[in-house]
Amino acid sequence: MSTDDRRLSSYTGYTRAHWAATADRMLLALRPYASADHARIDLPGPASAYGPDSDSLEAFARSFLLAAIRLRGDAGADPQGLADWYAAGLRAGTDPSSPTAWPRPDQLDQAKVEACSMALGLHLSRPWLWDRLDDGDRARIVDWLATVVGQRYPPINWVWFQIVVETFLRSVGGPWSAQDIESGLAVHESLYRADGWYSDGPERAYDHYGGWALHVYPLLWADQAGDQCPDDLRQAWRSRLSVFLDDAVRLIGTDGSPLMQGRSLSYRFAAAAPLWMGAITGATTVAPGELRRAASAMLRHFHEHGAPDRRGLLTLGWHREWPAMAQSYSGPGSPYWAAKGMLGLALPADHPVWTSTEQPLPVERADLLAALPVPGWLVAGTRDDGVIRVVNHGTDHSTPGDERADSPLYARLGYSTVTMPPLTGETVGDPSDNSITLVDGSGRRSHRNGFQAVDCRVVDGVGWAVSQAATHWVDTDDDTGPDHGSGRAGPVRRGPAVTMAALVRGPVEVRLARIDSTEGLDAATVLEFSGWPVAADAPPVVRTSTYPPTATVADGRSTTRLIGLAGFVIAQVRREHATSPLGDEVAVPVLRTATPPTVGQVYVAVVILAGAQADTTGPLPAVTVTADGGQHPVTVRWPDGHISTVLLPAAPG
Repeated sequence: MSTDDRRLSSYTGYTRAHWAATADRMLLALRPYASADHARIDLPGPASAYGPDSDSLEAFARSFLLAAIRLRGDAGADPQGLADWYAAGLRAGTDPSSPTAWPRPDQLDQAKVEACSMALGLHLSRPWLWDRLDDGDRARIVDWLATVVGQRYPPINWVWFQIVVETFLRSVGGPWSAQDIESGLAVHESLYRADGWYSDGPERAYDHYGGWALHVYPLLWADQAGDQCPDDLRQAWRSRLSVFLDDAVRLIGTDGSPLMQGRSLSYRFAAAAPLWMGAITGATTVAPGELRRAASAMLRHFHEHGAPDRRGLLTLGWHREWPAMAQSYSGPGSPYWAAKGMLGLALPADHPVWTSTEQPLPVERADLLAALPVPGWLVAGTRDDGVIRVVNHGTDHSTPGDERADSPLYARLGYSTVTMPPLTGETVGDPSDNSITLVDGSGRRSHRNGFQAVDCRVVDGVGWAVSQAATHWVDTDDDTGPDHGSGRAGPVRRGPAVTMAALVRGPVEVRLARIDSTEGLDAATVLEFSGWPVAADAPPVVRTSTYPPTATVADGRSTTRLIGLAGFVIAQVRREHATSPLGDEVAVPVLRTATPPTVGQVYVAVVILAGAQADTTGPLPAVTVTADGGQHPVTVRWPDGHISTVLLPAAPG
């Protein structure tokens, strides 16, 4: 690795040389696991649901995309012999008579995904690879890619896999379908919501795919397609990217961690992909030095936490290897979609994104607070500790009225750059952190999936968000279907309607809940608020007190407190072991009522998440709630004297 350059990159020390060295190390580390003809790359680790042939193809295709990016940015300079190495693999993998031939896209759905990385890589590296292949090799590659033509693709980011492949085929005289491309573009447009945000499907699926897929592929394709891309679409995509990037840079912590929310997190610094698209296209108001600071912060963050590992491999996990983090489609090669997060290497060394001096992230300039109404997020970042928090009242990877279980990576009330929801263990079937739940006599917690998003805005310098849920208990024990991010299904028992709300200012959230009906309540049911999940390899420090009921958890990265202001009498800390990729020991602060909750009563708590060195023991907000018909005016006097007044809406219906 190159020596840090603190003149050009005063925040991270990273330059293009660091990125290039990382890419080369990642690519060379794969070679010991490759077949003699390079078509298979069989990495260690548990197989995906699609099997080892799919996983091997995935490792080849995604790393080939990274190799193509390297060739593009260095105008074909190739000291590692990338072009010849991957040409050999392409030759063998697309030869149906070869013992290492790949499954075709018409035989295996995952091959539809990987065909896109192949085609995009061939496009980016065309003068140095495709143009040097002989006619027979090119014909076999075309035949393999051409099996995507006429295939059905799910109406999510996958439509781009067909569009990109068929556009490459068209450019080399292969078969393609105008109808496939037109229908795919129509699906993409149907995924756009507003304010630069896409949902990856018809559900409220707001996550990193919106950035690393739905903003990246359109503009890469616009360059690939040339005049085939309508100018109005090109301009619309540029405008959307620009707006999105204003939000994206606010979701990165000072330590470089992306927001730990949504599926496929093992792609890690793929989250940098839309930042590089801003640099590649110029479709952003974010300065080049800030784009690089944001992207390099992510790369350095993972380097400092052991990814890639000592072998140079990206494993299934977040920082370290943690296979339980995988979705059912994830295999050992899946993390190499991190290649998208290295798109900046396609730009030459003299591009302004590489030559500009690093500039600070938004959270390094000042505390920030923003409302993102499309995903229903309140974003709060604090300069003192560099932590980004998202309070969530709009995203659940579902649709209103859905009665599946809450998805841990989508339906929690909060996500941050220093915490991650527990993903395994006895409590994972029920919401165990950052939730408002009803707990029945057997200890099962209710779910809010399918809630109605009501409000998300900033009012006089304070974030305000509201959602209303028809809570329900779900028995998911028999759901053994594939995990693609949504909550699990099973027999449902309905619970009460609950209005949930939050006022957010700095590291502090005032959390409110009102029980709006009696359905499902009995003498054994209690109300529970759970807070931020803190994870570390050593047991976190925990404290509880009774007046007011307070639970505090601290580790080396963060401190969190949960304080009951109205309706709670019990404060606890729930401990878990080996349920989080961030550490073996997990602790979650919890508040509970001692008796069943009262219909119409508003329960109030203060939730605090701050850096490890922050003082979280200062004065608390004073909250007053009054009744006005079915509504409840809420007044909060913050410790500095600022007063917020909002209206908790009446129960629906």
